[in-house]
Amino acid sequence: MSEIENIAKQMVAKGKGILAADESTGTMTKRLSSVHVESTPENRLKFRETLFSSEGMKNYIGGVILYDETIKQKTSSGKTIPELIKNSGSIPGIKVDSGVKKLAGSPDEKITEGLDGLRERLAEYYKLGARFTKWRAVYNISDKYPSELSIKSNAHALARYAALVQETKMVPIIEPEVLMDGNHNINKCYEVTAKVLKECYRELKLHNINLKGTILKPNMILPGKDSKDKSKTSEIAKMTLKCLKEYVPNEVPGIAFLSGGQTEIEATQNLNEINKINDTSFLISFSYGRALQQSALKNWSKNIKDKTITQKIFNHRSKMNGLSTSAKWTMDLEKQISA
Repeated sequence: MSEIENIAKQMVAKGKGILAADESTGTMTKRLSSVHVESTPENRLKFRETLFSSEGMKNYIGGVILYDETIKQKTSSGKTIPELIKNSGSIPGIKVDSGVKKLAGSPDEKITEGLDGLRERLAEYYKLGARFTKWRAVYNISDKYPSELSIKSNAHALARYAALVQETKMVPIIEPEVLMDGNHNINKCYEVTAKVLKECYRELKLHNINLKGTILKPNMILPGKDSKDKSKTSEIAKMTLKCLKEYVPNEVPGIAFLSGGQTEIEATQNLNEINKINDTSFLISFSYGRALQQSALKNWSKNIKDKTITQKIFNHRSKMNGLSTSAKWTMDLEKQISA
């Protein structure tokens, strides 16, 4: 087994998932402002270091996606952030896209940028300790979107990114996110996600990507957040698994879902339900940002010097999601442990 195939399996090993701590400075500023904490490099580091040094990291987190600022920072003990992550038995990773811009030819849609100079940046991130990367593409759902242009352009960019990453001996996370915004029903989400995945894997094959050395980070099949269709967890699980089985090649070792606007409990419960019926060879796990951090951040903002309770809250969320990778989560456990 090659090094990248081995890393991909470690990232989503049973009981573990990925912490998405790759918020840009702008996004992190919004998150901190929402809890009335000033967004300085020191405060951003302090919050992340609190999470990265918690017990939950050792038991339930297989990889951490970092942002450019964070991967270069040093902790209060003088270790680099990647060293701190590695010491907890987790793998450091890095977000490498430079965000979304208007798609020329369809300005209501988005294209992800960041391919220029990527080869050189990847070499630098590898030296800093990163062993996997992330690139996110986004797709709107409406009566006329996503367009074929959006589906093809973003799939092509994801494949070019993945080829450069594997050339640098790192694992690319492929993240094609069909957004929850809108009033579409669950069937429409299935239809769009199917088209997006089909095109992504067509392009990845064309670019000679070793799929065994990749992780897919997709959306779950959900109704739009403004939809009157309130699908049951069992239906969400059934349709999500059906989509994966039909459109994701078997060589892909792991699927780490994004939470995409779900609440912390919804994200855990839906993942648990998917794993209850998972009859595939895929390791099905999580790659959550807000759904792992939001409660911890709210508590941390009350006293940024007190790590203990914040870490306890993060450990709890990590454990709940860890259990859901084996379909062992229950609402009773959720309440018991948080009490």
